[in-house]
Amino acid sequence: MNKFIDILHSQPRTIITLLLALIIGGIYSYITIPKESNPDIDIPVFYVSVPQPGISSQDSERLILRPLENKLKGMDGLKQIQSIGAEDYGAVILEFDIKIDNEKTLADIRSKISEVESELPDEAKEPKVVEINFALIPSIIVTVSGNVPERTLNKYANNLQDEIEELDSVLSADLAGARDEMVEVIIDTSKLESYNLTALELINAINQNNKVVSAGAVESENGKFSIKVPGLFKTIQDVYSIPVKRNGDIIITLGEVAEIKRTYADQNDFSKFNGKQAISIEVVKRLGVNIIENNKNVRLVVDNYTKDWPDVIEVDYSFDQSTNIFEVLKSLEAAILTAVVLVMITVIAVLGVGPALLVGIGIPITFTISFLIVNLLGMTVNIMVLFGLVLTVGMLVDGAIVIVEYSKKLTERGSPRRDAFLNASKRMFWPIVASTGTTLAAFLPMLLWPGVAGQFMSYLPIMVIIVLSSALATALIFIPVIGSVGGDNADNAGQKITNYDETLYGKVVETVIRRPFVVLISALVLGYIIMSSFVKFNNGVDYFVDQEPEEAVIFISARGNLSLYESKKMIEEVEAVVLNVPGIENINTKSKIDSGGSPADQQDVPVDAIGQISIELLDFEKEKEGERDF
Repeated sequence: MNKFIDILHSQPRTIITLLLALIIGGIYSYITIPKESNPDIDIPVFYVSVPQPGISSQDSERLILRPLENKLKGMDGLKQIQSIGAEDYGAVILEFDIKIDNEKTLADIRSKISEVESELPDEAKEPKVVEINFALIPSIIVTVSGNVPERTLNKYANNLQDEIEELDSVLSADLAGARDEMVEVIIDTSKLESYNLTALELINAINQNNKVVSAGAVESENGKFSIKVPGLFKTIQDVYSIPVKRNGDIIITLGEVAEIKRTYADQNDFSKFNGKQAISIEVVKRLGVNIIENNKNVRLVVDNYTKDWPDVIEVDYSFDQSTNIFEVLKSLEAAILTAVVLVMITVIAVLGVGPALLVGIGIPITFTISFLIVNLLGMTVNIMVLFGLVLTVGMLVDGAIVIVEYSKKLTERGSPRRDAFLNASKRMFWPIVASTGTTLAAFLPMLLWPGVAGQFMSYLPIMVIIVLSSALATALIFIPVIGSVGGDNADNAGQKITNYDETLYGKVVETVIRRPFVVLISALVLGYIIMSSFVKFNNGVDYFVDQEPEEAVIFISARGNLSLYESKKMIEEVEAVVLNVPGIENINTKSKIDSGGSPADQQDVPVDAIGQISIELLDFEKEKEGERDF
């Protein structure tokens, strides 16, 4: 190992050039690396939903859930199956072993669902199979509201949805609270009788239209061309013109025997924003995309597209997940700067200005190398990665301080700077490696944590290992090389060399060494007091520490065959109470929890939930004293 250190110190220009390349690469990685709120981990949980408007919870269990359960319960690796029968839909949650291949399992589930579709009711819509993923939670919600007709609000919201979905970084932008547009045909029975028609003839006439009819193909010298007869409706006038019956030369059209008008499907859900009727656009970013840049681009597109909209239509943003990441990044940057300043102040007080500068630059060097490694490993910056970075800020300068302090002592004794740092690297190599190794050993068991929680938490020990390994290389290679090429021993000329026994610490150590038995007994007594105090006064064990929440969700539950009007009335009563609570920034209200297949937090949703109110609490920096009472 000494020969390896000699080789490194004999090529200072090469080492410094390598360091500059690593710093540039680290800075570039920090700027470009994807940033997201939650890690993208493979969760072995899948959500299967089958919507069927009008079906009761009892019929949903009998007609939808039983066929699904019988087909899916024999799948390999299945640990648990949970069924949810509710009004308008049935759903199944499948939990598998953590070791499964998610892509293969997802394909197998879809294959099983295709086989069982023939056993489901004809009125049931196409089943949806979704893999639950923390990273597919909406990164931002855009709401469109205003005192305008529903058709106008839907038009603006749909156009805005199309604009948002054109962004490359956006995976989906789903509407909530918007009704599907349709054409309603109201039959005039008196006209049916006068034309000697039946309602069945009208229905058959409509069903036989609005289709693309294949008419074969034509082959020529220039190739083969398929021929299709276009029959799709393009305007409402096409519906008016549907031929129903021919009486001689007279053709009776649908518009002559029925009233036709554009309308909307019956409302089966609603969405409100801060108490106002609204349409929400839930934006989900693609995996591996920088959440800060994605949400910034979404806001930019929305602002540019809506700048010419009428003033009566309002556009708001809520539940922006990038805000939390941005704040954590700012906290990390502030923590790094604070750590550099505090370390330099401490080292200046103990060792002097020169050593303090060497130790201080070790922190940004370590972090830039760490971000470069994170980027090369294909990781993203998320909450757990940032937590690991903050956790290691106070640990990464230990080795650098040891090297700098020992080399300073050698220079005070007359050694040239190059020899002092070279000998310090050799002498302290194994102690620093052993010290770092014991710290890493404490985090290694976290890599063996099983289950989904283990995958989620694994980012923490991985980040600690990366940072401390970078700090080790910085302390043993880069700082000694930098220190050996700068300055000379002039600053240390004439300084008095202080022996250890002349310092307060040296005197204390010398005293306790002479009384080992007293020290041992004192240590045992102190340890007993500490353990006894902990056993008696500790507050138990928590999975995570309690902290001030940034968001909250209220579920409104009720039983019985409630109409949408009854459900809406109860939800709005709760909403009115929440709106009067101080400390709330935004609230999103919606009904029909997951009726149609949204898997988000499904396991935490009560089976009898009829609606939910998502609450975004006022930011700490914005709130006034005593305002946040939620």
